[in-house]
Amino acid sequence: KSPAAARAKSPAPAKRSSVKTPKKSPAPTPSKRSSSKARASSDAASTWAKDNVKPTVTAWKDVLGSIFLMTVPPFFVHILTFTLRDKTINGSWFKLVEFLGEQDIASSFGKMLPTWAEIQNGAYYVVMFGIIQLLLMWLVPGKDHYGPVAPSGHVPVYKANGVQCFVLTIVLWAVGAYLELFPAGWQYDHAPGMFAFLNMSALVLCCVLYVKGRYAPSTPDAGHSGNLIFDVFWGTELYPRFGHSIWKIGWDVKLFTNCRFGMMYWGLSGLSYAAAQYSLNGGWLSDSMVVSALLQVIYVLKFFWWEMGYMGTMDIQHDRAGFYICWGCLVWVPSLYTCHTMYLVHNPVDLGTAVTMMLLLIGIAGVYINYEADAQKQEFRRNKGHSIIWGKKAKGMVAEYTTADGATKSSLLLMSGWWGVSRHFHYLPEWMAAFAWTAPTLAVGGNLAGFTYFIFLVVLLVDRSGRDDLRCRSKYTTYWDKYCKQVPYKIMPYIY
Repeated sequence: KSPAAARAKSPAPAKRSSVKTPKKSPAPTPSKRSSSKARASSDAASTWAKDNVKPTVTAWKDVLGSIFLMTVPPFFVHILTFTLRDKTINGSWFKLVEFLGEQDIASSFGKMLPTWAEIQNGAYYVVMFGIIQLLLMWLVPGKDHYGPVAPSGHVPVYKANGVQCFVLTIVLWAVGAYLELFPAGWQYDHAPGMFAFLNMSALVLCCVLYVKGRYAPSTPDAGHSGNLIFDVFWGTELYPRFGHSIWKIGWDVKLFTNCRFGMMYWGLSGLSYAAAQYSLNGGWLSDSMVVSALLQVIYVLKFFWWEMGYMGTMDIQHDRAGFYICWGCLVWVPSLYTCHTMYLVHNPVDLGTAVTMMLLLIGIAGVYINYEADAQKQEFRRNKGHSIIWGKKAKGMVAEYTTADGATKSSLLLMSGWWGVSRHFHYLPEWMAAFAWTAPTLAVGGNLAGFTYFIFLVVLLVDRSGRDDLRCRSKYTTYWDKYCKQVPYKIMPYIY
């Protein structure tokens, strides 16, 4: 992955640097190319962006897989929410099975879904939250930040104001709740209706993005497979934007869905769920809620501090804006990523001082190590390989790749510090932090529904490490093989 700080350059490191340079010199970017030449180049060259020109779709894997992921997870969101909030089931998958066995499936699912009145009430909060985030993206001051070069040579521009927007969101929530403009626990009170509305609106957005990517893409980094279902699921455009007539750089869809809605909602939910527990329990807040909510707020704050680095990850550079990523950030994150805190609202477990401090230490350590790992990579790239990590000169190598227009570029691959431990080391501290803020749910009678997020995260990051490896091998070819010999483990040393 290239950090968002990297630009379209391939400087040769100084002789004293420990970065290994390839023998082949990077070719300059052509000043002009005809559309037919660019198309031929992208089709013929074995580049990392080739599948973004014309994805190859297989019926059993891609189409059927798309149908499954576009139908089952949206229903699972309501099943999980019902399982966590229903006081009889109370987070027990076994009791849920008993509940389903007592009546027909249609009646069971009917009870899990919110009413139209609940959906309408939830829609109000979703729309207002979304509008506020769009306005903050635009109006809050921030420096222009240039993302990594896209396959077409396009360089996306972002306004780096994530931390300011997160702090302002919390302030607006606190002031609004104090003035009784809305309940402080609105995210808990209206969760079922909001999740239903988000399910519907996310699907509509994905259909709009499909049409836009086909007929009015924001950049040349767009394409389609010819299969409607797969294209709606995967997306047709890499960097879709709207509103250039109002704002010069426009609203970037993935920055909004992934960061300013999904992550912002997640960070605020910890405080909102804590407020709901405080209200329901007569002004008392459990230490388990403090642990879970506080760690997640710290984690999300760290995310926004590093937000522009995230804009250089695989989610942004490779995954298109379709159902896969947009629904995931608009619905999956607000529901699944907050399920443990939602569960604690009506299960105020007292962990005791020792367990509370232990979980806080594990969680804070996980957040810090994750941040430090990302900082090491960014500093290494920013200094073009001339960095000191853990008291030693950083080791790395220059890896070349070819863009869709045939230009040769290069990236710096770090092999020191945390990145010398494993190729995707930063997933380990992610698991540490996630365990710390989900573990309190295990104290509630052994019910596992509240622990669903941690289980999901383990599976997700193992899968992502494999996909990321394949993407990097396709992008960097033999350079990646050499890198893997130097850093042989994917995530956990000696295990995986």
